[in-house]
Amino acid sequence: MASEQATKQLRITWVKSAIGYSETQKRTVRALGLRRLGDVVVKDDSPALRGMVASVSHLIRVEEVS
Repeated sequence: MASEQATKQLRITWVKSAIGYSETQKRTVRALGLRRLGDVVVKDDSPALRGMVASVSHLIRVEEVS
């Protein structure tokens, strides 16, 4: 399928500690696949992922990968 070949990916980098933030935000960072500060993961772009990114945008840096 053409849409699967053209899917974007997002590079997510954990840049700020989650200490002092709510437990749900800590769980969201963990669910993104980030284990420790400075970790980088590459995920396929989707509405669910965008929602997770939006909820912890103050803790992470996001870049589109071609």
